[in-house]
Amino acid sequence: MLNFANFTQPEPGSPALTMLAAMMSQVPSLTPADIEQMMPLWNRQVRLKRGDFLIGEGQTEQHLYFVVDGTMRIYLPTPDEDICVGFAYANTMVTSVPSFLGNKPSEYCIQALRQCELLAIGRTDWLNLTEQNDNFARFWRKEMERSVLGLIERQIDLLLPEPQQRLDRVRNRSPRLFQLIPKKYIASYLRMTPETLSRLR
Repeated sequence: MLNFANFTQPEPGSPALTMLAAMMSQVPSLTPADIEQMMPLWNRQVRLKRGDFLIGEGQTEQHLYFVVDGTMRIYLPTPDEDICVGFAYANTMVTSVPSFLGNKPSEYCIQALRQCELLAIGRTDWLNLTEQNDNFARFWRKEMERSVLGLIERQIDLLLPEPQQRLDRVRNRSPRLFQLIPKKYIASYLRMTPETLSRLR
């Protein structure tokens, strides 16, 4: 089981829900009525301490999360090392995507790098919303397209032989990472040692 405290119910009009509503209101395809329909479904609040796991290897992801505060790493555990494949930070959504979409055990772990606060919507509620509401279906399709494009960019990053090229591409694409994420995890994401990253920076 996950080692964070039980879910709690967010208070109506709480800063976390206000932040989520503000983020979703920036999505061109969503109307105020769509957002009003969605908000009660984000009915769980999670707080993690540094080092806590949102999901561990072998668990099946049953929630989509909105990060209110904090930073997280997404990594693939292997016998030799933890391979960092992504990050999440405030005002972004996170889940173990293959597990969430396929309803199967996750190969990935999501771990808090510092204290985090998140809102959660259940998998069934979210998928029902995207099936019943055309605007949310368009939003979700766009998010999946963005994820695929991100994976392609990630593959290109890893194929580049020069560490400096990898660093420059990620820095241009996601400058916030270098303000929020510890260097050793960025180095893992870039498939280089922390010492190499320090020399390049």
